Amino acid sequence: MNLIYVGDPMCSWCYGFAKPMDELLADPRETAPLQLALIMGGLRPFTTEPMAPGKADEIFGHWHHVAEASGQPFAQAPNTALHLPGFVYDTEPASRATVTVRSHWPGKVWRYFKAVQHAFYAEAKDVTRPEVLADVAEQLGISRVEFAKAFASQEMRDMTAADFAQSQAWGIRGFPTVVAQHGDHLHLVGSGYMAIDALRERIAAAATPHHH
Repeated sequence: MNLIYVGDPMCSWCYGFAKPMDELLADPRETAPLQLALIMGGLRPFTTEPMAPGKADEIFGHWHHVAEASGQPFAQAPNTALHLPGFVYDTEPASRATVTVRSHWPGKVWRYFKAVQHAFYAEAKDVTRPEVLADVAEQLGISRVEFAKAFASQEMRDMTAADFAQSQAWGIRGFPTVVAQHGDHLHLVGSGYMAIDALRERIAAAATPHHH
């Protein structure tokens, strides 16, 4: 069974969900390791307006709930990425960076996705900036030059747009969303943050053949 995870590196509940996903992927009880396909859903791609201070505070309020539910570390207001002067909440670059790593360094894509999240939420880095995304790649042992070249390419822009289109075609509106794939059948495992027990139950249910 393959799992498809539709998310966004700048989606706070996706950041919270990294811990249950890690537990699932590391579970020694799994006889066959789960294959995880990461699809970028497009939370707020191509935003151009800088964030108003009031809006930053409002979003930070949501992050507080994620921190409580997940135990993930967050930078505190007013020292978050949201509060950086002129910050534009455009999720396309971070999504394209993830797609770039998925295409060229597939073994590192899950770690990269999590590292971008950590940079944004915990370290208050502006992950809309190409040089910051290249820093994160470099930390994982990826060539900065090769990453930057691929990241800037039209091919990666197109592939990222194709991810967004796929997510929309499936009718997915919220992230994280987990879908189980059996051959050409897709089953919704769950949408939104799930703790590890709920996640395991839903995957078990999706894996049962009579659950069509």
